[in-house]
Amino acid sequence: MPAARTLWYTRCPLPTASGVAIERGLLDAAFAPLGIAVQSLNASLDHQVREAHFDHGQPGLFRQGGMIPPIWSRARGADTLVIATGWIDEYQAVIALPDSGIRDGGDLRGRRLGVPCRPGEQIDYWRAMCLRGYHSALQLAGLAPTDVEFVALPIHEGQIPTGGASQRGSLWHGAPRARRQSREALALARGEVDAIYTASPAGAQLTAFLGAQVVVDIGAAPSPALRSNNQVPTILTVDGRLARTQPDLVVRYLAALFDAADWARAQPSGAAAILSEDVGTTKEWLVAAHGDDVAARLAPVLDPTHIQAVAAQKDFLLGLGLLEKDFDLQAWIAPEFIEAAAATRGSHATA
Repeated sequence: MPAARTLWYTRCPLPTASGVAIERGLLDAAFAPLGIAVQSLNASLDHQVREAHFDHGQPGLFRQGGMIPPIWSRARGADTLVIATGWIDEYQAVIALPDSGIRDGGDLRGRRLGVPCRPGEQIDYWRAMCLRGYHSALQLAGLAPTDVEFVALPIHEGQIPTGGASQRGSLWHGAPRARRQSREALALARGEVDAIYTASPAGAQLTAFLGAQVVVDIGAAPSPALRSNNQVPTILTVDGRLARTQPDLVVRYLAALFDAADWARAQPSGAAAILSEDVGTTKEWLVAAHGDDVAARLAPVLDPTHIQAVAAQKDFLLGLGLLEKDFDLQAWIAPEFIEAAAATRGSHATA
C-alpha cells in the first residue's frame, strides 16, 4: 500500500474527542509535519465517499461515533479495527403526550410505539436504536416486546445529507439534523402512536417542546447494560489496511485525541462550546443530556465493560436480522494502538 498522503475522518453528532481535535487543529498539527492532509468526509460531494460514514468504504478512514453502523459494516466484511471506546451517558427516554394517560412504563402495555424506518438505506441504524431503547424500557417496566404494538413510520429522506463541502465540517448540520425525529413527533401529535423513543440533547429538547411525559427514563437506569445503545458507548474504528501498513499514523491520531481530551478537561467552557456546535445544540441542552462534566469524559479508552456492551449490541442486531453474519468480536479489537498512544501523550499538543 502506498504511503498515505490523505487521511479521512468522520464523527457522529455526539460529544467526542475527535470533534475537539478537529476544531482545535490538533489533527492538522499532528500530521502536517509528515506532509499528510487530514479531512472530513464532508469535504467530498461524492455520495459514495460520504456513505463511508456507514460502510467504512473509504481508505484511510477514522470513524468515531455510534456503534451500530461499524458493527453492521464489519459483519459485511469491512476491513476495520476498533481502536478505542468511550462512554458518555445521554438522555434517553420513552415519552408520551400528557393527555395519553401513560404515566409510567407499566402503562405501555397494549400501546402503540412508533418505530421510524428508512427502507432504502444500507443500514437503518435509527430504527435499530429505537428498538433497542424500547426493549430496555420494557425490561425496566417488567414488560416484554410482545406486550406492545410496534408501528412502522416510513421515512423517505436519506440519512447522509447532500450539500456543500467543508474541510472540517460534520456531515450533519442544519435542517437534516433538525428533522431527525420529525416523523415520530408528528405521529405522536397526530395520535398515530401512543409513545416514542428519543435521545440526546435533541431528544431532551423535543420532550420539553412537546410538554411530554417521560414514561421511562432509560438514561437514568442503574444498569449500564440497560443504558447502552447505539451511542453509549461510542467506538473509534479505523481502516484495517492503514493500521497494518502504517500503524504509526494510527498511534499519532490517537495521541492527538488524548491531547484534545486533556485540553477539554482543562478548558471545560471552551470545550462545551465546541461540543455544542458539533452536536448541534446549545450548552444548556448539552449539559441537560450529557451532564455538566461532559468535557472531562472525552479521553479514548478500551474498557472491558464497553466491549461487553458492543458484544450485546451485536447480539441484538443479530436477533433483529440486521446483520449478514456473526463475526469474532475479540479479533475486531486492537488494543496495541491505544497503549502506544498513551505512552506518547502530550507529544503532539498545541497551544
